[in-house]
Amino acid sequence: MIGYYRRWFLEPWNQLNREAAEERAQHPGFDTRVMGALILAALVLVFQEYCGDRPNYDALFGQYAPSWQYYQLGGFVWWSGAKVIGYLLVPALAIKLMGGRLSDYGLRVEGFRKHAWIYVALFLAILPVIVIASYTRAFEATYPFYKLAARSWLDFFLWEAMYGASFFALEFFFRGFFLFTLKRTMGAYAIFVMIVPYCMIHFHKPVPEVVGAIFAGIVLGTLAMVTRSIWCGVLIHVSVAWTMDCLAMIHTYGLPGSGRVVSP
Repeated sequence: MIGYYRRWFLEPWNQLNREAAEERAQHPGFDTRVMGALILAALVLVFQEYCGDRPNYDALFGQYAPSWQYYQLGGFVWWSGAKVIGYLLVPALAIKLMGGRLSDYGLRVEGFRKHAWIYVALFLAILPVIVIASYTRAFEATYPFYKLAARSWLDFFLWEAMYGASFFALEFFFRGFFLFTLKRTMGAYAIFVMIVPYCMIHFHKPVPEVVGAIFAGIVLGTLAMVTRSIWCGVLIHVSVAWTMDCLAMIHTYGLPGSGRVVSP
C-alpha cells in the first residue's frame, strides 16, 4: 500500500513541486494571479449560493408554477446555467484577460489520450460502490435532482445534458482554472487548497458523498495536474452522475417509458 502511495501520489507531488520551483525562479516576486484567482473563486461561490440556485428561480418565476408543465425543468436550466456561467465562462474570461491560453488550464487532450485507461479503471473501481449505495433511502431520495426526469425521454435527455454541462464547468473551475493558476506558487499543495471549497459545495448531499468528495478531489486534482488535462475528471464525473441517476430511477419510478406514474 505504501508503495502505491509513493508511486501514484508522493512522487507526482514531488515532481509538481520541483516544476513549480523552476517556474518561480523564472517569475520571482508576488504572484498576483493567485490573489486574483482566490478572490474570484470566492466571488463565484457567493454567486452560486445566493443567485445560482433554484430558490432564486422560484422567487422570480414562482407565479408560473401552477400553469407551466416544464416549470421544474426551468429551475434546473437556471441552476445549470449558473454553473456554466460561474464555473466556466467567468474563469475562462479571467484567463484570457491574464493573457493565458485555455489549453494550459486543463483543456488539452494530449495528456488525456495517454492516461485514458485511468478513467476506465477508476470508473470500474467505483461502480460497485455506486450500485450498493443506490439501494439506500438517502440515495433514492436524492437522485436524480430533477424528479420528473422519468416523465418523458425529452425530460430525461434535457436534464442529463444540463447535468453533464454543469460537471464540465465544475471540473474546469476546480481542476483547471484553480489548480493551474495556483501551481507556480503552491505546487502540489494547490490540490489541498482546492479540496476545501470543493468539499463545501457538496454540503447539501448525503454525508458519505461529502466525505468522498475530499478524496475524489485529491485523486482528480493529482490526475489533472500530472496529465495537464481535466478530461479524465470530466468523464469520471459525468459517467458516475449519469449512472447514479439511472440506478436511482430504476429503483424508484423507472426510466421513461416504464409505465409507472410520475406526478409533477
